[in-house]
Amino acid sequence: MELSGVLGAIGRTPMIDLTALLQGRGRVRVMAKAEFMNPGGSVKDRPALYIVMDALRSGMLTPDKRILDATSGNMGLGLALVGAALGIGVTLVVPGNVSQQKLSLLKYLGSEVIVTDPLEGIDGAIRKARELHESDPKRYFYANQYDNPSNVRAHYETTGPEIVEQTGGRVTHFVAGVGTSGTLMGAGRRLREVVRGVKLIEVQPAEPLHGIEGLKNMGNAMIPRIYDEGLADERVFVRTEDAYSTARLLARRHGLLVGPSSGANVFAALSVARELEEGFVVTVLPDGAYRYIGLLT
Repeated sequence: MELSGVLGAIGRTPMIDLTALLQGRGRVRVMAKAEFMNPGGSVKDRPALYIVMDALRSGMLTPDKRILDATSGNMGLGLALVGAALGIGVTLVVPGNVSQQKLSLLKYLGSEVIVTDPLEGIDGAIRKARELHESDPKRYFYANQYDNPSNVRAHYETTGPEIVEQTGGRVTHFVAGVGTSGTLMGAGRRLREVVRGVKLIEVQPAEPLHGIEGLKNMGNAMIPRIYDEGLADERVFVRTEDAYSTARLLARRHGLLVGPSSGANVFAALSVARELEEGFVVTVLPDGAYRYIGLLT
């Protein structure tokens, strides 16, 4: 997929060494993909690009339609960025508990934003997006990030191969949180095909009602169709306070400005790494801190 301009800058994010957080376990390394360095500031730029380009190629998205999806923020920003770059209108349905910074950015990129009841969370936004699409299918292309296989394919074709290349194929454990689950499903499947014995670790919030934007407790939520419950070798459940405290630690001791989902992923990766005698643990930093600064400080 050869693209120019801002769309050509999506992906190929650097890997950051977090091994120092282990404080001396010399035969174990912990590395993290800096997905906050994508043009839209998050890992969701990858599937947003694939979803839109695949829809254009298939004819599901035509010049007279708007891109529509439900989002807790990051996929919305990715879709808004891609839509702006291609001159396509975007309508996003967002739960009212999303940070004000994200809402402002969505509007700044020219998207129409519909806010739903915060108590219904992302599931309420999904129901509203489906209702809009069903009421006027000629007006909207429903991106449907939770069920769209292009979400998985983006990570299978980009994130997974990048991890293999950047680690020289030495990755032993891949740790990723699940919201749509696209990162773990796509990159995880690619790693399992290429790296013998790699372990896939799924990260979920410990609480049904939690404050880790972008992640889902799968026991208490609408399950994405792209999610395969049997893919992961292990699950780590992270409390909201541990995700936030780890994000603050990354900022104050290591200069990494990342959000709560990054804190959850790193907390889980460190938990896995501390149980190992030898290994190469890779995780993902899905987005930056500036969208949550009022919550993190």
